[in-house]
Amino acid sequence: MKILICDDQAIVRDGLAMMLKLETDMEVVSTAEDGAMALDMVTRYKPDLVLMDLKMPVMNGVEATRQIKKHFPEVKVLVLTTYSDDEWVFDAIRAGASGYLLKDTAREELIKAIRGTINGKTYVDPSIAGKVLEKVTSTQTQTATHITGKLTDRELEVLKLIASGLSNADIAKRLSVPYWPNWRLVTVLRPP
Repeated sequence: MKILICDDQAIVRDGLAMMLKLETDMEVVSTAEDGAMALDMVTRYKPDLVLMDLKMPVMNGVEATRQIKKHFPEVKVLVLTTYSDDEWVFDAIRAGASGYLLKDTAREELIKAIRGTINGKTYVDPSIAGKVLEKVTSTQTQTATHITGKLTDRELEVLKLIASGLSNADIAKRLSVPYWPNWRLVTVLRPP
């Protein structure tokens, strides 16, 4: 597994590199001190995974993740940072990060997350997982309300019947409207 480490602190880069070199199935192909340098290193070394910090000079980790995923969609990005603020978490995930861990993650957990991420799994630090689930649930509820709020009562009734698995003919029968097989469902909603 080829890994690129991107962090603006040399001691963190060096420490992570030494730790990962102990793993027989991992190779640190390069390190970068900012997002722009990471993008250049990804172009040069084609790693399987980038271990990405977020708050860095020149180009932050969110923008670097966005650029890496745009130009190299096969490269996984696993965020490893000290920032658990909602803004950083959601921006990194929207940019395409495959996982999000905090720097106080245990060594064994980090190694497991790297291997899993390369194999297509997603890792989110337990201390921020609740925020992510809450945001997803909230967004889905808002989207559903936004859509259904624009429908008429009749359209909502038809939508519920569709969701229950009824055919167009069954829906027409249930609503006491004529049904001809060549009519589209829209005809039930708003007859010509």
